[in-house]
Amino acid sequence: MFSKSNLLATLAGFVVMFLLGYAIWGVATADFFEGHTINNVMKDQPDMLMIAISNLIAVFALSTLYGKWARGHHSAKEGFQFGAWIGVFAGLGLGLLWYATSDIFDMTGQLVNGVIEIVFYGIIGVVIALVYKATAAKEKSA
Repeated sequence: MFSKSNLLATLAGFVVMFLLGYAIWGVATADFFEGHTINNVMKDQPDMLMIAISNLIAVFALSTLYGKWARGHHSAKEGFQFGAWIGVFAGLGLGLLWYATSDIFDMTGQLVNGVIEIVFYGIIGVVIALVYKATAAKEKSA
């Protein structure tokens, strides 16, 4: 669980998740989602420390799961597939559950968010897989 591959993948994935998440939801799609928000529950000033901590925990969990899921087969394709399935779970599975139980986004907003999450987590999966690939051979020879 605390292997060199897992910890380095967590660090790299954290940086990408934090920055890419801000770029996607904080900048690129902010106006789109503003038009599809039913009830704005966002804080005026998000707690960036808590966002960073949540990203770190999430990427550590993803990296640990990926390490078990990949079974030594590390590639960008494997990483994207892994991450995309996480995105399907979080973006569509949980997203549609939230749509059914709350009034945050309209259906269009929720579906677009789900698709974005599939791509977002796919990219995170690629980063994790490439770090595992780069560090796995070194671990085997040690």
